[in-house]
Amino acid sequence: MRSIFFLLLLISTSGYGQYKSFVLTKRGDTLNRVDMKGLKQGPWSVHVDDLRGERGYEEEGYFENDQKEGVWKKYSLEGVKIAEENFRWGKLNGKQEYFTYNGGLLRVENWRAMDPKVAFDTVAVYDIKDPSKIIDWVVVKNEGVSMRHGKWTYYDPREGTVEATENYVMNKLQTEDGGMIDDENIKPLAVSTGKTKADTAGAKKPAKPQAILDYEKKNSGKKKIKVRDGNTGN
Repeated sequence: MRSIFFLLLLISTSGYGQYKSFVLTKRGDTLNRVDMKGLKQGPWSVHVDDLRGERGYEEEGYFENDQKEGVWKKYSLEGVKIAEENFRWGKLNGKQEYFTYNGGLLRVENWRAMDPKVAFDTVAVYDIKDPSKIIDWVVVKNEGVSMRHGKWTYYDPREGTVEATENYVMNKLQTEDGGMIDDENIKPLAVSTGKTKADTAGAKKPAKPQAILDYEKKNSGKKKIKVRDGNTGN
């Protein structure tokens, strides 16, 4: 019996030896692991105190090679869930939910993380009125950040009713007529060649839809507002 206990202790110690640091819970689980290369690995729990008027929070999730991966949940210091986020390659990806400090649903966002191994990504543009219908394809350069992609819904947190909705295609706001607001960096694919129209010899720059022209005229001269890019700090 004594030899068996010694063997288990040896296995446990050797397992911990692959980490530079970690936190051992009362149940014997290891959290907040940092491997010998200094990279965060496995399950993590983060505590942030109130600071200079900013409310503190706690969050828990999983790290893979120092990048957030999968589902991360954030709570107020009182234990109320204020966010549930999904990550891929350390960036926001898929559905994200945000709540008030009283627990009411505030908004639902959709993001798309881009594979850092590829330079460009191709996505379908769906009809807002008929989400099953593809109306175009777009090619987007990989800038190393997540992009707003899909439906965003804003709620009245007290009533639970929908206040507004928006639809994005790789960071560009989609209009009901299929146009894109500020879509200069999105180029439709030339179906016959598989290249973007901008890369086709002799191709002319397509005219902007009237909705975009009206938007640019209305907002010309206004200060640009910084938007979220999906990056998160570790």
